[in-house]
Amino acid sequence: MKAFLTIFTVLFVSLFSKINAIVINVPADYSTIQEAINTSINGDTVLVASGTYYENINFRGKNILLSSYYIFNEDVSYISNTIINGSQPVHQDTASCVLIVSGEDSSATLQGFTLTGGTGTKWIDEHGAGTYVEGGGILIAYSTPTIKNNLIINNEAIRTGSGITSAGGGGIRAGDERPTIINNVITSNSGMYGGGIVLNYTGAYVKNNIVYNNKVYQAVAGAPTFGGGGIWINSNFAFNKPNILENNTIVGNSSSGSGSSAAGKGGGILVWITTVQAKNNIIYNNNQTSGTQIALVNGGLLNLTHSLVEGGWTGTGNIDVNPNFELSGFYLSDSSACIDTGDPDSLYNDPEGDPGMGKWPAKGTIRNDMGAYGGPMSKQLSEFVITSVEESGSNNYPTNFKLEQNFPNPFNPTTKINYEISESQLVTLKIFDAIGKEVATLVNEEQSSGKYGVIFSAENLPSGIYFYQLITKNHFTTKKMMLLK
Repeated sequence: MKAFLTIFTVLFVSLFSKINAIVINVPADYSTIQEAINTSINGDTVLVASGTYYENINFRGKNILLSSYYIFNEDVSYISNTIINGSQPVHQDTASCVLIVSGEDSSATLQGFTLTGGTGTKWIDEHGAGTYVEGGGILIAYSTPTIKNNLIINNEAIRTGSGITSAGGGGIRAGDERPTIINNVITSNSGMYGGGIVLNYTGAYVKNNIVYNNKVYQAVAGAPTFGGGGIWINSNFAFNKPNILENNTIVGNSSSGSGSSAAGKGGGILVWITTVQAKNNIIYNNNQTSGTQIALVNGGLLNLTHSLVEGGWTGTGNIDVNPNFELSGFYLSDSSACIDTGDPDSLYNDPEGDPGMGKWPAKGTIRNDMGAYGGPMSKQLSEFVITSVEESGSNNYPTNFKLEQNFPNPFNPTTKINYEISESQLVTLKIFDAIGKEVATLVNEEQSSGKYGVIFSAENLPSGIYFYQLITKNHFTTKKMMLLK
């Protein structure tokens, strides 16, 4: 009888909490996201209208769904139009865009936002390694949240100070639990380890993300860097609960610096004292000052299969070829060798469109496509215009295809962009703001081979980070510039 009453009580409480769950609207009900979170209870939805919110929010142990209007129809424009900007923290030591650090479970969900401007939170390492600044975009600790369908861009964990050893996890830092990180674009973040993602004593599920153009560098003289330009992984959360990396596109990340045995290693992935299970990924055109794109440190192991790895990697189904991306978004071109070459087990099949065929953005049949657009979780990601990786020696670009850094940079309000093309062809040069909105087309015409220079005037644009993209018939690349008024 006592056991029956206990079960009945648990079921009643669970049902009661769901019945009483409500939707809290921002800004209609509360002007800030944090106010809405503070008044919420487990099971509630905090629904945020499009706009820019200068906040550093904390879930405060609430197992809630925090979402933009993306939730209604998966319109990706809501991702770029609903922005949590962490650049104006009330307390400088707590400057992550989002903190989920109070034991939240997997129902605590962050979905459909652009997170930008975060500079990380001062955090004491749970395992006695010291004090660090971590999690520019998101800081996760002791929690298992679901982070999905976000654009995490232009955040950093690079500052140090008295008593701080180093800083890392420019995009996301997760520690001591099993978060789920799926269908995000994590780009242009920086740290002194883990420019894109830090997984410290986790058993994270990292699936169908684009991890692009993140960097690790020596931001503070004398402070050590620890590698892992795209993803940095150290230790597992528990025995037999490894980190899982599936169907990610990890490209154009970089690792440099000094001061540790891992410094300058693993432009794409660094694995330290743990074993990682990985399959169906694309790891391409990442750069480092030492070693290869994948670095194994102090006994780290990466069991990687059915993946494209530039430079090669031992494992079933792995290939070493150019992935042949389309001109934007890292979608696979029709000729890509990554189509239908992921793990053949039906467990990893792409969603089905026409009978037997993959549903866009997957291509080919329903067999898994390598990269972020393949596998059962395949879907369109943020509309942020992601273009190719900046040229480097490993890109195999012809020497006379080049996009130079604008000068001056920073600039106000004009700057010059020089470029070189290899043959007569249609040339496009465009400017995008920090969330991927096109703000100018400088060139869109047939041009002969040769060197060119274009003046860009930003007289009517606000200060901030901008990207410029050069596209020709066979090549494309982007660079970043800063407007300071």
